[in-house]
Amino acid sequence: MPPQARVPERNTVSDQQLSDLLPFARPEEAAETAPVETPVETPVADDRPLGPTGRPMPDLPDPKPLTEHGPARVISMCNQKGGVGKTTTTINLGAALAEFGRRVLLVDFDPQGSLSVGLGLNPHEMDKTVYNLLMDRSTRLEDVVVPSGVPGMHLLPSNIDLSAAEVQLVHEVAREQTLQRVLAPAIAAYDVILIDCQPSLGLLTVNALTASDGVIVPLECEYFALRGVALLKNTIDKVQERLNPKLEVDGVLGTMYDGRTLHGREVLERLVQAWGDHVFHTVIRRTVKFSDSTVAGEPITSYASGSTGADAYRQLAREVALRCLDA
Repeated sequence: MPPQARVPERNTVSDQQLSDLLPFARPEEAAETAPVETPVETPVADDRPLGPTGRPMPDLPDPKPLTEHGPARVISMCNQKGGVGKTTTTINLGAALAEFGRRVLLVDFDPQGSLSVGLGLNPHEMDKTVYNLLMDRSTRLEDVVVPSGVPGMHLLPSNIDLSAAEVQLVHEVAREQTLQRVLAPAIAAYDVILIDCQPSLGLLTVNALTASDGVIVPLECEYFALRGVALLKNTIDKVQERLNPKLEVDGVLGTMYDGRTLHGREVLERLVQAWGDHVFHTVIRRTVKFSDSTVAGEPITSYASGSTGADAYRQLAREVALRCLDA
């Protein structure tokens, strides 16, 4: 009779260990442990319709026209997880803000150059990129800025050369402030500067956070994307404490949302539980038009102006303007 195969023992995890692995407490557990408080007064009913985040949708008027431009608010699109919509949000939020009369500068700060490619540029045909601006003091901002194809929106392009900057900057004095120094001349010329960060928490991302006034965190409505947000928040807190006291989280944006799935709705619910009012009321839903507009090399606001994706980014532009640009 052949010997029986040994069945490996299961690696059991206690309830306490399991709770440590999860980024947030489960809703039912939170309900059991939360203290019961007697309300002081009955809240007034809110007749506004509920948005996808489960909160009443606020009134989001169009941003007021500007009589003059500047100084710019610098905002980083940051998340160490790739594929969550950072580049798509940078392009389309910038284009929507430009539609509302804001002067916008997009900074491609990812060596992959996805932002530049998404606006129709060939990464192999660039004379100068943001790498030259960082490493060559004789290079001026106007030598690198190129048109984006959208009126009122310009681009600082990037390609694989930028990957060398992370190594070379290590030996520089005040290496974390390099991007802040080179962007200084643009502050007075633009209303908003959007930085598309690489999917990591390395020196380039720290440079972007040091140069920024605020951070927008695009977050795919999926469990693995949710787990990494705590690490990003830790990095933001360190930069705020040690390098840039004015840095703040402008908002967390739910992307690639599919309201038909229970998983998507639960992740969005957890996101609101963890970040509260930092979560934008606007949620970006999945649509094939985003991929089509990327292939076309233009924002969805011009490629498919009447699509739900274009409407969502126009709504996000109103919310960003109301929350942190026109406040």
